[in-house]
Amino acid sequence: MSNYHIKSLEEYFKIYRKSIREPELFWEEVAEEHFAWRKRWNKVLEWDFSKPEIKWFEGAKLNITENCIDRHLLGKGEKTAILFEPNDPKEEAQHITYNSLHKRVNQFANVLKENGVKKGDRVCIYLPMIPELAISILACARIGAIHSVVFAGFSATALATRINDCDCKMVITSDGSYRGAKTIDLKGIVDEALKECEGVETVLVAKRINSSINMKEGRDKWLQPLLDKASTACEPEIMDAEDPLFILYTSGSTGKPKGMVHSTAGYMVYTAYTFKNVFQYRDGDIYWCTADIGWITGHSYIVYGPLANGATTVMFEGVPNYPDFSRFWEIVEKHKVTQFYTAPTAIRSLAKESLSYLEKHDLSSLKVLGSVGEPINEEAWHWYNDNVGKNQSPIVDTWWQTETGGIMISPIPYVTPTIPTFATMPMPGVQPALMNENGEELQGNLVEGRLCIKFPWPGIARTIWGNHQRYKETYFSAYDNKYFTGDGARRDAVGYYRITGRVDDVIIVSGHNLGTAPIEDAINEHPAVAESAIVGCPHDIKGNALYGFVTLKETGESRMQVNLRKEINQIITEHIGPIAKLDTIQFTPGLPKTRSGKIMRRILRKIACGDTSNLGDISTLQDPEVVQQIIEGRAALE
Repeated sequence: MSNYHIKSLEEYFKIYRKSIREPELFWEEVAEEHFAWRKRWNKVLEWDFSKPEIKWFEGAKLNITENCIDRHLLGKGEKTAILFEPNDPKEEAQHITYNSLHKRVNQFANVLKENGVKKGDRVCIYLPMIPELAISILACARIGAIHSVVFAGFSATALATRINDCDCKMVITSDGSYRGAKTIDLKGIVDEALKECEGVETVLVAKRINSSINMKEGRDKWLQPLLDKASTACEPEIMDAEDPLFILYTSGSTGKPKGMVHSTAGYMVYTAYTFKNVFQYRDGDIYWCTADIGWITGHSYIVYGPLANGATTVMFEGVPNYPDFSRFWEIVEKHKVTQFYTAPTAIRSLAKESLSYLEKHDLSSLKVLGSVGEPINEEAWHWYNDNVGKNQSPIVDTWWQTETGGIMISPIPYVTPTIPTFATMPMPGVQPALMNENGEELQGNLVEGRLCIKFPWPGIARTIWGNHQRYKETYFSAYDNKYFTGDGARRDAVGYYRITGRVDDVIIVSGHNLGTAPIEDAINEHPAVAESAIVGCPHDIKGNALYGFVTLKETGESRMQVNLRKEINQIITEHIGPIAKLDTIQFTPGLPKTRSGKIMRRILRKIACGDTSNLGDISTLQDPEVVQQIIEGRAALE
């Protein structure tokens, strides 16, 4: 019996029990049989959640790109590794074979080296979904540089914060990007950001939209001419198992974003293993994850997981509604996609359109459907199952996080019986625990609590870049000797898990985790604003919409409130990006606070969602009357 590819429910239970009883042995067998190592490990696992310190495959030597590219060259050199589908359907798709990927990654790696990048240096990548994005990531990994990809929808301020936090010496970007019918001036955003970033020495610019841009003498270089001159041979840097592979920033519920650091060996083993099982990948499949590589989903399940398995992975530059709402289905038919992995937001937005967009395309190649980014609601699950999967393709509703590196709880298709909205069962090696308010683990089934993990898995992030104390406080201080996910969950009668959502101040909007604190900080910079509070409200398409309660410095603020609303959203766009704009802004005389000054978001959430029948005890508030004023203001908005 191979631990690597689970094919039946009986086998799942057998492998799962083994992975819990003997976790070191379990992961050792997976690592030994399925990857190329330059040197074997001395110890499979060393860990202490109280510090927190986690080391997997200590002493092992490897390069992740040898596992993602080189070892496939002999048998699969001419197989498509990356299938690039451009924004404009009239532009031809590109099939990049493993042989070609090998050459292009090596050329890019040599360009990095010629521009002074060495092992351990941080490189910021701010690119659209074009092949150069995947290639630049792999080129960094080839030479041991640490990549930090920033989603190309973030603002200049957000980009500068991330560049400075990990002290990047190089930025890789493009002249601009296509997004549906729009073009975006990425280079302009980078120029703006770099006014605040003294450490950046070089900017490499890929041509995508052929716009005229400013090139700063001595700093900015066109990428293609450098690639054309570079050698196609580049010896991989031999890395230690625990060397950092990348930093990826995630929204903090407080203050600045957290730079999650992922290691080389553990991350590789975990993403490859989960990819193989959650998507039941078999040779010859065409796998497509619609995420952006700027998020962890793209890192793990567009680049590293698929390539480590020698898969063909589709990379899509565009959006689901351009040129019209049939785009996803047209691509599925055109490339005979077998596994399709997308976000509930995309499913909900497509579900509200006419079924004719979908019905004119042949989706019979699909074998597995996936959902990621937030728990999928029942209505969307059924629409996806009935119309896209035709009740033939199981839906894997995957739960995981930037911090976990890979999928933690998910059905295994054709193995785990699925129930709408349930992430079902943990992956082998994952030991979930539900905790109550008093820090006690809830035993048995039919319980609901806070979701923790009580034993390390190889894909866990090792630290927050430059701030290990924050890592400890955020994830390991709520419950002794456990990783706290920040999510609530319940376990049903058969032991299936259903994720009930965030329990901290992070709101998931269209699959993006948005911390409320950074948005509030941005709003509060407006000269007319005294303070603000953001809450999330259920939204048919996005899952949640952002609702802002804003108190102005002068109650008789003369400027028109319509303009103020526009200005507030403009500030949010500049500081964070358009993804964080507020759907509703309500001006309030004050905010409901406890006597210690804490804003009672629970009350604001209920008011925003129009549920004022039971606000609970408000007698402890500093000024209980303000609640009634806010309720009246909410009614006046409608």
